Amino acid sequence: MRNFMPKLPASRARLLAVGLMVALTASGCTQMKGRQGYVVDPVLTQAITPGVDNRESVEKTLGRPTFVGQFSNNEYYYVSRETRQLAFANPRPIAQQVLRVRFDPAGNVAAVDKTGLELVSKLNPEGDKTPTLGRHRSFFEDIFGNIGAVGAPGAGAPPGQ
Repeated sequence: MRNFMPKLPASRARLLAVGLMVALTASGCTQMKGRQGYVVDPVLTQAITPGVDNRESVEKTLGRPTFVGQFSNNEYYYVSRETRQLAFANPRPIAQQVLRVRFDPAGNVAAVDKTGLELVSKLNPEGDKTPTLGRHRSFFEDIFGNIGAVGAPGAGAPPGQ
């Protein structure tokens, strides 16, 4: 049986192998961009004016809000976030805008606030421990801490029972 593949010189085969390795490595290190939430249009967001607009005109201009205030429906939030991710790492925010539109009880716009990336906080878990506020107790205090507390006066059971 004949081999129909032409033979490449050794230097050319090495160059081809190195080129394939570089291409595969570079493709794994790409940066992916993502966008979440409301797509901000600066002209439309600046058009919302306190005292002039109402709930209906805000919804017609900006659309439905990303979410409504948790404790009252007099606040609309429009949230937009852009992220960047390198290969298999977790995405990290590179830009964020939160537009809060507050309404008075009559439904008219009372205020418009914008915040950005400065309010994003990064949480880093510390191993397998959760940091808490309060007393730091030793191992023995955890084990023997309740001795004497059970049945002590003022600890639950009325005296004489």
